[in-house]
Order: sequence, then structure tokens, then C-alpha cells
Amino acid sequence: MAIEGRNENLDRRIRLGMVGGGNDAFIGGVHRIASRIDDRFELVAGALSSTPEKARASGEALGLPRIYDDFKQMAIREARLKQGIEAVSIVTPNHMHYLAAREFLKRGIHVICDKPLTSTLSDAKKLVKAAEQSDALFVLTHNYTGYPMVRQAREMIANGDIGKIRVVQVEYPQDWLTVEQDFKQAEWRTDPARSGAGGSTGDIGTHAYNLACFVTGLTAESLAADIQAFVPGRQVDDNAHVMLRFDGGARGMLWCSQVAPGNENALRIRVYGETGGLEWAQEDPNYLWHTPFGEPKRLITRNGAGAGGAAERISRVPPGHPEGYLEGFANIYSEAAEAILAHRNNKTQPEEVIYPTVHDGLRGVQFVDACVRSSKRNAAWVKLDG
Repeated sequence: MAIEGRNENLDRRIRLGMVGGGNDAFIGGVHRIASRIDDRFELVAGALSSTPEKARASGEALGLPRIYDDFKQMAIREARLKQGIEAVSIVTPNHMHYLAAREFLKRGIHVICDKPLTSTLSDAKKLVKAAEQSDALFVLTHNYTGYPMVRQAREMIANGDIGKIRVVQVEYPQDWLTVEQDFKQAEWRTDPARSGAGGSTGDIGTHAYNLACFVTGLTAESLAADIQAFVPGRQVDDNAHVMLRFDGGARGMLWCSQVAPGNENALRIRVYGETGGLEWAQEDPNYLWHTPFGEPKRLITRNGAGAGGAAERISRVPPGHPEGYLEGFANIYSEAAEAILAHRNNKTQPEEVIYPTVHDGLRGVQFVDACVRSSKRNAAWVKLDG
């Protein structure tokens, strides 16, 4: 498998820094694990917290060679070092993404940023401009695009295996915010000053929306959204029902909720075309169901019979051994490494390399903005471009 042959020598490693993601940050640990699964990155520097004391404590706990009090200091210093970082992973709360990314982009340091792109549409547009003006790459970690059977579904749709798309159904329910929570992850995700105007729409709705567009290759033109904050006093939405109109005439429905008891991370997509349908569920990620019209369902397994080249390229182990969340993140990091290596050597990145870009991130923030605007107008249809 291609991914197993990527670690030929240490010269292929990328020197990586991290902003945010201190000791008590879940997502920081996920990004660090993902960056090392294929041995493509070496974490050498970090500004891991918003306070100097916590930043230093976290950096020392990880054994980082270079620890910084803040991201601007880090960007300035690393850009001047002969062996400074080539890329930075930004895993802060949403409202800091633009400010941090801008500092590294303008100094030619590649950015790998957690989603959503930013907390506001204004910042998202400014970040797109900063990325376009920089020579550096921008990678957004919509990790579900890195699952092998998601790539399989995308490849089958592109090959016409289900015909012209008519209907897209995507959902992402969770239950962890069913009642008021006061721990760190819940606290900042329900604060509009840090998360943005969208709660569930920004946190998980952007994942569902990005997945629908990535798999189908379609672009949503307009939507009608009914969003709610069911928990008393909550300032951002915790549930949303969204109708979508795609280019080419396809229609879609998206449901995201963080107040759905019994659901953990139940991301699921179903796509129906003129000649068949596809169905994939994140909690059972190694299986893709394909149903040609008028025929029995067919189960395609990761690295099993019927799996195509797009899925095989990013699979690591034989069929029957589960791959999932961490490996999906790792695939995004390894795709980023291939692109950065090509950039380092002044070469064109391989055609098969796929990763979400700053423009995908902008579309995600436009989705949140449109949901909020639509809901304020009693679920009126609105354009996504704002």
C-alpha cells in the first residue's frame, strides 16, 4: 500500500510547530498522534496555551526543543532559524485561527488548521486573502475526508456508478451537550465570542456539510435552516435542520444536533442517484453500502473486494482490521506532507493528493452564516455566498 512506503528517510520528515493544544486539550493530542502515525512530521516547537505559564508547562511535558509564550513570537523566531519549522498546526479555539494563521502565512510557513476555518465570515474572507497572498500551503483538517471508504464513495460517484445525483442526506447527531456542561471543551464551544455564531452548526454541522460536498462533488447554492438552542440560556444553537439546494438540481437535507441522547458521533451520509445509492456511517467506517437500482445491496469493505484505488492508497492494514478517526486525521497529515515535500523541492504535488483547502474552509463558514441568517428569517431560503 502506498502509505506504508512513504517513510523512506528522515529527509522526508516535515519540521512541525503547534499553536494551542496544551496538556488538557483533546484535539491537540489527536493532531500530535496523527502527525506521527506515518512518521512524516517531527514536532519541534510550540506555543501551546494562551498563558505563558501553561504554554511552558505543556511544552516541557512534551519535551519540545523550542517553547514559546505566544504564537507571534514563535512565528517571527522560527522564520529566522535555518532549521525552523516548515509547517504549523493550529488547534486553538475558533476565534484565534485567523490571527495565528496570518502570522505564519506571511512568513512562508505552511499552515495545517483545525476546522472550522474561523469564527466569523469576515475573518474567513481575510484568511483566504492571506493564504492566496502567501507562498505557503493551507490545509484544513476535515478529517472525515481522510477515511478510505469516504474516498471510495467519492471515486464511485465521480465514475458515474450511481448516475446523476438526485438526493443527499447527511446527519451528525451527538448527545454530550444535552444538559449544561461546565468543563473546558463545552465552555468555549458554547461561547459565541470564541466558537462563532454557530454552535452545533459550526462544530459538527460543518463536518456534515463538508462531507456532503466532498463525496458528491456538488456545490450547495442555497439553504433554508431551522436552528435551535434547546438548553435554557445557551447562546448558540445545539440543533439544526437544514434543507439544501445543490448546483445541477440535486436536493439535500442536513441534521446536526448535540442534544440527541443515545448518539455519540453518529455522522452518516446517504447519496441517491438515478441508477443507485450509497450509504456510509462514521461509527462503522470500514463499510460502504452500494445499492444499484433493482438489485440487492452490496457491501464494499475497506481494502476488500470491490474497493478501488482511491481507498486503497490511504489504507494501512488488511481488511477486517478497523481503521477510523485517528487514521483519518493521519491521512490528512500525510497528504499535507506530500504537498509540502513537493513545495520544498519546487515540484508539482502528486495529482492524487487530496486535502481540504482554505476555500473549503470558507464554504464551511458561509454555511454557518447562512444557517444563522435563514433561521432569523423564519427558515427562509438564502444564498450561501452571503
